[in-house]
Parts: sequence; C-alpha cells; structure tokens
Amino acid sequence: MSATSDSLLPLLKQSFGYDAFRPLQREIMVASLAGRDVVAILPTGAGKSLCFQLPALAREGVTLVVSPLIALMKDQVDALTASGVAATFLNSSIQGSEAQRRRSGLENGHYKLLYAAPERVMMQGFVEDLQRWNVTAIAVDEVHCISEWGHDFRPEYRQLAQLRAKLPGVPFLALTATATEQVRGDIIRQLELPEPEVFLASFNRPNLSYSIVPKSKSTRQVYEFIRERPNDAGIVYVQSRKSAESLAAALSTEGVKAVAYHAGLQPEERAANQEAFIRDEARVVCATIAFGMGINKPDVRFVIHADLPKNIEGYYQETGRAGRD
Repeated sequence: MSATSDSLLPLLKQSFGYDAFRPLQREIMVASLAGRDVVAILPTGAGKSLCFQLPALAREGVTLVVSPLIALMKDQVDALTASGVAATFLNSSIQGSEAQRRRSGLENGHYKLLYAAPERVMMQGFVEDLQRWNVTAIAVDEVHCISEWGHDFRPEYRQLAQLRAKLPGVPFLALTATATEQVRGDIIRQLELPEPEVFLASFNRPNLSYSIVPKSKSTRQVYEFIRERPNDAGIVYVQSRKSAESLAAALSTEGVKAVAYHAGLQPEERAANQEAFIRDEARVVCATIAFGMGINKPDVRFVIHADLPKNIEGYYQETGRAGRD
C-alpha cells in the first residue's frame, strides 16, 4: 500500500493530535507503506515510534513491534491505548486468562499493533501465530541491539532474520537513535535487508547543552545541582547497582523524592519506580544504564552522569533522554 503526506496528515491529527511531521518522519512512513525495507537513524526525541505507529493505522493487518524491554512495551501501549489506538503486548508479565484474551483479540483482528520481545517472537509456534494474525509490517525498535559493535548488544535480535523467510514480502522498519556507520552496516546484514532505504537525521539537539565539572564528593555535587532546580525532573546515571541505591537514599534523606532503578531490583519494584518517575511522584531516578531505553517522559530537564559513561554512543543516548518535548 502506498500513501502520501496528504493522506497521512489527517490521520496524524486525528489519532495523535499533531499538526505536522518532524523531519524525515513523513518520508520514512511513505517508504514503509510502499512496502520498502527501511533503516531509520533518528536522534532521541525525534519521534521514532510514530514512524511505525501511524503507518500501522494506515495499512491493513497488524504491525509487529519488536521491543527489547517489558517496561518499554507497557509504556508505549499505555500511551497508545490512551490515544484510542488498538495496541497490545505479549510478554512474561501477561499470563493466564489475560494472555488468552489478548491472543483472541489478535485472532479476530482487533489490534493494529502488537509489541513483543525478540525472545517471544522466536519461541516455538509464535511465528505461526503471526502468520495467522495477518502481520503486514515488522518494526524493530532499538535495532542497534542487533550489533556487537553497538552499546546494548542482545544476541536474541540476531534470530529475527528468520522472519524474512517465514513472513515473505512483509517490510521491515529498523529504528534506533544511535548507530555508527559500522553498526548501520551490521544492522542491514544481520536483518538480511537487501536494498533498504536508509534515513539518517542530524544528531544536533539545539535544546540541549552539555557541561563537565571535576568530580569531588559527587553525592554532594549531585544534591546541590538538584537543589537549585526544585521543580525539575531528571535522571542520574551511575555505574553500579549499589551506587544507584545509595545515591537515591542520600537524596531522599535530603528531601528530594528519588528512586533507584537497576536490573537487580525485583520486576515489580523496578516497574513501580519507573511509574513513580513518569507520573511525577518521584522527581529523580538514580539508575544504571538499564534505565531509560525509550522512556516516554517528555519533561526530563537534566541528565547527570555521576560516573563516567561506558562509551560515547551510550553517553549520547543517555543524555538524549532530556528535553524530549
């Protein structure tokens, strides 16, 4: 199916409330709706998710969204449902009668978007389900995870190329906020995209400013910085789980509503802390790099690295979680 910007604009306004596209969004959508494989490298805050969400409403069938994190799926599906878009996810947090209800909805064509992790997608029998559910497009979010040269390598992403043979003719849309030329080449090879259209946006974020200060009693430095911004929400990145918890505790003692986030927390506590941050019940989240991929909180006003980031790509991705509005 092909589409023009004229036919997409009314749908954009009706479903998402926007009057115009951001740079490259329209071109990416038109290429995808024309059945082309697309690789899109867009900076954080550039509206990557809309590049597969809006076309999903414009085409027949279901768009499968491969997403790396349970929290990210829930975040996006909640936002879509609130906008009246028929979206759902299947993962380990959904079981029993609720899982069966969602599968029945997919059988009956009630959903336009289905989110699932790569491990779930490649489970035995799931591809046959996808064939039956009339999947007509596949969006691979955070696709840098497919590359060993990227900063969040997930070997499960490599299996996704098997979908090319199982769902022939179904176009892929691969999206990330950070990919070097080496990583871009790896994405195209690993997903077996023969001649994709590649869209690469400028990574300049004029609304962000960067500063580096010598580290000295970092907990006190972080507190003083936050104290001067009593109405701002922000993220503080640290290297270890212990540091995340101790810093959140220290800030809380000083009267700053802060929570910790790292992969060692129980899933329920991790989800509750993320929810508290998104709903402004906590002003600051002290986190390892486990936090933030695709987090949809537009009013993050600062990102602090209390410890050195792992690499420059990670630093760009993490700092880019500020100022998304």
